[in-house]
Amino acid sequence: MTETYGALRLERFAPTFRDAVDIVRLPLTLPGPGEIRVRNRHCGVNAIFDTQIARNAVDYVKVAPPSFTGVEAIGIVDAVGDGVSGFAVGDAAATVRFSGGYREANVGPEAQFIKAPAATREWLALASTGVSALLALDHVGQVQAGETVAVSAAAGGLGHFCVQLAVLRGARVIGVCGGAAKGDFVRSLGAERVVDYRTEDLGAVLAAEYPRGLDVAIDTVSGTIFDAFLANLAPHGRLVVGGAASDLEGRPEVVTAPRIAHAIYYKGASVRGFMNGLLTPLWPAARAEMFQLYAEGRLAVTFDEPRFTGLAGIYDASERLLSGQSMGKVVVDL
Repeated sequence: MTETYGALRLERFAPTFRDAVDIVRLPLTLPGPGEIRVRNRHCGVNAIFDTQIARNAVDYVKVAPPSFTGVEAIGIVDAVGDGVSGFAVGDAAATVRFSGGYREANVGPEAQFIKAPAATREWLALASTGVSALLALDHVGQVQAGETVAVSAAAGGLGHFCVQLAVLRGARVIGVCGGAAKGDFVRSLGAERVVDYRTEDLGAVLAAEYPRGLDVAIDTVSGTIFDAFLANLAPHGRLVVGGAASDLEGRPEVVTAPRIAHAIYYKGASVRGFMNGLLTPLWPAARAEMFQLYAEGRLAVTFDEPRFTGLAGIYDASERLLSGQSMGKVVVDL
């Protein structure tokens, strides 16, 4: 009997990930020349991206059903093809390439995989979301010691890495999140000020408590948080846009206001887009630094609870992340 593996496959475009994607079983093939086969143990969840893929709304990724889904996974190499030199059976291997995530097994060129110290959730989070956080902060935000840095969604997978990295860089950190539990968590990471956007006016807090302004702001939310960050940039401040979660449902808000030029010109400030997929040449060095910081005990990796398991658990994990309740990186155990 032919051995099979399970995967989440986009079968149709639909308003939600759950409606668009089915669990399918497929023949498990051997790797060809230059390829390896990995049995995945964990996958990372990127719910906003997943939802937009389901809706065929990601401009830079063109998909046509049927198509595999998911971006990041880690597991153990169980077969190697001829000519493979970077991996051996038993090695831990991660992938952060689209369509490699939500599947129990993955066969592909060895260049699509990353060797990891172990096939654990921690190394997966560092190799994927951790790399994004470091590049957003250092490469795009160009943070320097002594600067003031604000991070939206600071208790999330990306945000909790950004807070820690900014602290390690010697910055003063302001974390923006919702609720007391998330606030306590962000303080534990080293943020000197936590703003609860549900009970506090972010713009008023920044204007009153940080009159010199923000040198760097990392925003993945958009809406009023983006507006507050933009209005409170310091001279030469950098507002890094890594997402727009508040615009996921419905049409983006139409804002009638002076053009952004009026907010940045006299300050010499800038608004910069962060798209990790455009920075692939920088991934290896960023990954090596994240791995080293974790190995030295200088960086913590936090995962959301409860734990989700199996391919079916990916649906629930994605919806949990979209609910705004998650804290830390959302990972599913396969």
